[in-house]
Amino acid sequence: MKKVLILVCAMFIGVANAAVDSSLVVNAEKYLNSITGLAGKFVQTANGHQERGDFAMLRPGRVRLDYANMPVQLISDGDDLYFFDKSLDQITTVPLTSTPAGILVRKNIDLRNADINVVETVDDKNVFSLKMNLRDQEGLGHMTVVFNKSPVKLNSWSVVDATGAKTDVVFNDLKTKTNFGRDYFQIGRHKTVSTSGGDEYYD
Repeated sequence: MKKVLILVCAMFIGVANAAVDSSLVVNAEKYLNSITGLAGKFVQTANGHQERGDFAMLRPGRVRLDYANMPVQLISDGDDLYFFDKSLDQITTVPLTSTPAGILVRKNIDLRNADINVVETVDDKNVFSLKMNLRDQEGLGHMTVVFNKSPVKLNSWSVVDATGAKTDVVFNDLKTKTNFGRDYFQIGRHKTVSTSGGDEYYD
C-alpha cells in the first residue's frame, strides 16, 4: 500500500509539473523585461459590464488607464495607484501591488525564482497564457496573462480575486511608446481621500 501511495503521489506531481511549460514562462519573462513603454486601448469586462478606454504603461512602476464612459482615471506614479473620481473631485490611493498591473511594471520581472508562482501554462495556436499567484498565498486569488505568439505581445489579462470575482481586460492596438509627457503619470491633488492597505497581491 505504501508503494502504491508513493506511486500515486509521484503521478500527481508529474501532472502538476507537466502543466507548466518552462519555455513559455521564459518567453513571457523575456518579453515583459524587454518592454519599456506601451500605449493602446483596452476593453474591461466585470460583473457583466463592459468599459473601454486608453491604456499606457512605462516601466518601472508607471501605469495609466483612462475610461471613456466613466469619470474615472487610474494612475500609478511608481509607488501607489490613484483612483481619481472626477465627478467627486476625489482621489483614493491604494498600493500598486494590489493590482494586476503591478507585476507587469516591476523593474525586474522574475517569473521563475521570485515571489510569483506560475501554476499553469496553456499553449494554443496563436496565443499562450500563464496562470500565476503569489507564492504560498494562493487564497488571495490568481491572475492569467495571455500573450500573442508571433511576435510575443501582451494580449489580455484576467484576474480572479479572493471572493471569486473575475475581471477581464483585453488590449488592442498596443504599440511601443516611451515619449510620454513629463507629468503623464502624475495626478494633481484635489479633495483627497487616501486609504492604505490592499491585499498586497503581486507585491
